[in-house]
Amino acid sequence: MTCTKCKNTIPEDDVLDPFAAKYPCCNTCWTAWKEYRIMVMNEMRLDMSMLDHRKVLKKHEKIFVGVLTPEGGIVNYADEENRNPDA
Repeated sequence: MTCTKCKNTIPEDDVLDPFAAKYPCCNTCWTAWKEYRIMVMNEMRLDMSMLDHRKVLKKHEKIFVGVLTPEGGIVNYADEENRNPDA
């Protein structure tokens, strides 16, 4: 399994956070997201009791882990062209 954020291989014996596993995102990148999401909530003044604000945070989560482009396009990792962002 490969992390969608850093593109490193996730060892089979790693126990991933249940939320990170759905992307999949390694524990290191997921920890970075948990710190970054606090900054997103503060900068955008998001109120987690409001559904629209939770949706905005979820969109930023998907962008952070690399499964969604900032423009809103879904990244298809089945296409090898999308697997190497540095190319």
